[in-house]
Amino acid sequence: MSDKSIRLDKWLWFARVVKSRTLAQKIIRSGKIRVNREKIVNPAKLIIIEDVLTITLERRILVLKVLEYGNRRGPYVEAKKMYQDMTPVISRNAECDKENLRTAVKTPRPDKSNRRKLLALKNRQYFR
Repeated sequence: MSDKSIRLDKWLWFARVVKSRTLAQKIIRSGKIRVNREKIVNPAKLIIIEDVLTITLERRILVLKVLEYGNRRGPYVEAKKMYQDMTPVISRNAECDKENLRTAVKTPRPDKSNRRKLLALKNRQYFR
């Protein structure tokens, strides 16, 4: 490895984005990662500092800017220094927002008169 670049799968593993290099390679090969808006399918793609990675994971989308290469898969505090999280706030809190929308959109149950109107519409014959 040169001092000016690192393999994409290795960096993802060092930065603790994925649990293993094998998983990183699978994600890259499936086309779920873009480097500077360019879709990548080769795990051996070399990345440099200032590259922006867009990663589509199972339930979220991450946008990370590479700040360091890293020498090992260290603790979370060390891995966090390797990138700047540029993920939009909307995407970061998507699960919370979805839950709030579910509760806000719930419609009340129909009352007696509305139930009668619904039954009348359902029992109406359109073709005679």
